[in-house]
Amino acid sequence: MEEIKLPPHNLEAEQSVLGALLIDSEAAPVVTAILQPQHFYRESHRQIYEVMLHLYSKNEPIDLITVSDALAQRDLLEQIGGLPYLTLLANLVPSSAVAGQYAQIIRNKAILRELIAASQQISAACYQQEDVATVLEGAEQLIFRLSQSRVQRDFQSMSEIIAEVYEQIAQMVQNKGSVSGLPTGFKELDELTSGLQPSDLIIIAARPSVGKTAFSLNITQNVAIRQGKPVAFFSLEMSKDQLAMRMLCCEARVDGQKVRSGFLDANDWAKISEASDILSEAPIFIDDTPAISVMEMRSKARRLKLEHDISLIVVDYLQLMRSRGRAESRQQEVAEITRSLKALARELQVPVIALSQLSRRAEDREGKRPTLADLRESGEIEQAADLVAFLYREDYYDQDTANRNIVEVIIGKHRNGPVGTVKLTNLRHIGLFSNLAPEHAEAPGA
Repeated sequence: MEEIKLPPHNLEAEQSVLGALLIDSEAAPVVTAILQPQHFYRESHRQIYEVMLHLYSKNEPIDLITVSDALAQRDLLEQIGGLPYLTLLANLVPSSAVAGQYAQIIRNKAILRELIAASQQISAACYQQEDVATVLEGAEQLIFRLSQSRVQRDFQSMSEIIAEVYEQIAQMVQNKGSVSGLPTGFKELDELTSGLQPSDLIIIAARPSVGKTAFSLNITQNVAIRQGKPVAFFSLEMSKDQLAMRMLCCEARVDGQKVRSGFLDANDWAKISEASDILSEAPIFIDDTPAISVMEMRSKARRLKLEHDISLIVVDYLQLMRSRGRAESRQQEVAEITRSLKALARELQVPVIALSQLSRRAEDREGKRPTLADLRESGEIEQAADLVAFLYREDYYDQDTANRNIVEVIIGKHRNGPVGTVKLTNLRHIGLFSNLAPEHAEAPGA
């Protein structure tokens, strides 16, 4: 006969926690920060804890008299074992010092039970033969929700926080003039922003064909090749082969049109071969899943962080992503996606660059330079972003301008620093951005 398996639980830990609450009021703040009634396995323990929580919320003492009285008022006292059982609980624990540890044991057992329930839901969905993508996304949501329930942040004293911040400042002073964050490879931009900061959401926005993807690929190559730091690139618009082709042409300094047409001379081939070797060694990881969901991206990014310790995430581009559920409007969906990307940056402690489209509003103005009001589909993009950078090309609107191949990077929002404009040279035929040459820096209108 097959042995019946009981769900994971620890009755001794449950009894010890309830006993600790009965003998020491100081245990309540510790335990209530960890446990909810549903975390208890035994129904009677759940009922006792609910009464204790109610008393605690009203600033009333938690002891044998108050708890037994409250249970009696709910007609639950005899059901849980009466006053003798409460007395037993109080006598079980000599000290409340380990109440927090026991509470964590109860919490972990509850998560295991929830994980079993989640696996049963996933199994049932599989047998119903629903759409595979729907089943996978539902499974990811269930598991992610459980994993997030284990993440707890507590208060930290100002003395501890100041000590950490003081250490950061001391490091900055020691490295005076250097970039505190992840360098983009563009000198003036890094001086203005101090680099890409961990946990920051950086929005790079521009009209189509201005160079958003090329600019983000340049940053990716600078970080991965020049600094040797792993980068995750989520491409929702272009295939991984197209991106690799762009990076290859840029690294080799070979005209992309020559490559696509097949007209390469021996010198071009040598450059391509050398660039291929360099890129093959670069820690760049590309995912080209179209219309990827927030949940899928988060799952993949977490795995990459664990396996390769990625330093940067790039998303090309924000408006092509899918949110977790059905939003009432596209604006709400984009808002949820933006908040999720910010949460991802904070969770993994890496900068996240998200490319974004601009509305046509800027083109209706006499001055075409974009502003925060031009961000497409959601004011939440501006709200959630730590830094918003716009790309602007004068030759996009005026082919006869003297400022050809000049791109302005306009910092329109910088939560922790100054705003301003940096000018870069952009050779579009090879997809290369570079620091502006000194002779162009003071050019009229430049």
